[in-house]
This record gives sequence, structure tokens and C-alpha cells, in this order.
Amino acid sequence: MVDNAPKLSVRNLSVRYGDKQALNGISLDVFPNEIFGIIGPANSGKTSFLRALNRMEEFDANMTVEGDILFEGQDITAIRNVYALRRKVGVVFPLPVGLPMSIYENVAFAPKLAGIKKKAELDEIVERCLIRAALWDEVKDRLDALGSLLSGGQQQRLTIARALSQNPELLLLDEFSIAVDPVTTMRIEDVLKELKEEITIVLVTNLVQQARRLADRTAFFLESELVETAETEELFSGVVKDQRTRDYVEGRFG
Repeated sequence: MVDNAPKLSVRNLSVRYGDKQALNGISLDVFPNEIFGIIGPANSGKTSFLRALNRMEEFDANMTVEGDILFEGQDITAIRNVYALRRKVGVVFPLPVGLPMSIYENVAFAPKLAGIKKKAELDEIVERCLIRAALWDEVKDRLDALGSLLSGGQQQRLTIARALSQNPELLLLDEFSIAVDPVTTMRIEDVLKELKEEITIVLVTNLVQQARRLADRTAFFLESELVETAETEELFSGVVKDQRTRDYVEGRFG
């Protein structure tokens, strides 16, 4: 990780769903070209953190967000068009949800919305994104086939390709390996290691060893709060400030 200005700064972030507190006073920084891991047991607020980064409260009347989220120094609420934000911040959810269209159109959809019309340019984007998602060799001869007919692991990689089609600067991944077999999981992990040379990645995972393999730094969430953030290898080597972190990574609860 390069010591420079944060790509993402979060200060005193709290999230509620009605009367239920999902996050309470989270403050952390994510730096350019790092994989930032977030671990913690179920219902610790990890997914709510990603939802807040993507301004999903604007589409959920029950969700309330307080605090400051700065993307490249700019408050994300100052970006008037939420879709402009989402062109910079891509999201991959736990279960792949492909658009009801061909493999090609799944990847070309966002570039078309952005005004790209030339087929040659769209072809280049589709090929590049499928290559980056480690899917091109498996689908290049059937790009007109429905994306929904792909295997679960292929659909997850198609979802990553679709997120990459907007050239995001920040990629949010929420439990990407839930519906993916171990071999495909390792392939996607290799993809993420390569992608961090170009973009910044926030990785939410329930698999602590996945965080250890991938993340440069890792945050531990517990009961809606951030317990601590540390260099990943330090966190897994026991160099932690809070005994709860050590207990979690060593599997004493979860």
C-alpha cells in the first residue's frame, strides 16, 4: 500500500433500519490500490457499510444514514446524480443476479447507457471486461447465449465483468464466494489480486482466511461497531489491540 491520500474516508458513519441500529460510529480510511477486507460475524453491519457507500438509502425508505463518506475527498452526497457515483463505485452482491439478456448485453448494458454506440468499441469493452473477470475463454464462442444459463460461478464472474464495464475506481464485493465452488473462488481471488493494480477494492467476507489471503488491511466489525483495523498479517498474527479480534480470527466465535 502506498502512503497517500485516502481513496475513501468514512467518519462517524451510522446506519439504521427503522429503530434497528445496523452500524454505530464507524470511522476508517481505504487507500488507493489496496484490497481492504471487512470481517465479522453475521449481523455485524458489514453489508450495511457497503450499502451506505453506494447510497442505497435513496432506494430504501426504511434506511437512515448519518455521518460523512468522502470519495476522493468529496462528500458522496454532493454527487447529485446517484448513478454518476455508481459509475465510479461498482458493487458485486453475494448471489449473482444477471440481467435477463445475453452474456454480451449484460456487459455492454452500462456502456450503452453511458452513450457508447459503436459496436467495435462495445466489442472491445465486453472482451476486456470478460478477460479481466477470467470468463472470456469460457464464453467467447457463445456471447449471444443468455447469461442466466451460465453456472453459478460463471454468473458471479459475469457480475464482476458487468461491474468492471463502467471502469469503476472503487469495487465493493459482498461475500462473492457464497454461491461459488472452491476452484472458482480461487480463480476470482486471482482476478482480484490483479485488479488491485488498477482499482481499489473493499471486500466483505465471512471467510477469515479469504481476508488473510487477499486483504492488505482488514477491519473487524462486531455488533454494529468497528472493533479495530490493522495490517492483515498483523491482525492474523495476534498483533491486535482487542481480545475479541483475536478470539474471532482464531475461531472461538463467529
